[in-house]
Amino acid sequence: MSDVPPWNPPEGSWASSAARRRNMQAIRSRDTKPETLIRRLVHARGLRYRVAARPLPDLRRTADMVFRPAKVAVFIDGCYWHGCPEHYVPPKTNSGYWSEKVLRNVARDRDTDQRLKNAGWLVLRFWEHEPSDACADEIAEVVRRRRVTDDKRA
Repeated sequence: MSDVPPWNPPEGSWASSAARRRNMQAIRSRDTKPETLIRRLVHARGLRYRVAARPLPDLRRTADMVFRPAKVAVFIDGCYWHGCPEHYVPPKTNSGYWSEKVLRNVARDRDTDQRLKNAGWLVLRFWEHEPSDACADEIAEVVRRRRVTDDKRA
């Protein structure tokens, strides 16, 4: 038997149990399987990028992939955390907290998109369930097209 006393979450805590807390803390915020697969495919297409970087220095948000010269920011959104219209299922426990959390994430995503757009960036967002090859193809096409357009302006 363990000498560790049972964990009782404080009132208003985000975790409904110690096990849930450990589970939620183990969820990656970067380098997820969909991200790494898409990055590998984009790299294989000859493109280079920054990983988990801030597109704008004064914006405290990071994109999964940043193509600075082309001003393209790529986000691979998780279906649960970003409220996928196809796959998001509200949680059964502590649903008020988690539903609000997802709504805040979606609002922050829209705010990020708008701020980047206002600064001349193109934002590409993909859901984690989308085919990785198709995502990589679209990223490569958009980045190359923007690079060619920038070269013609210079």
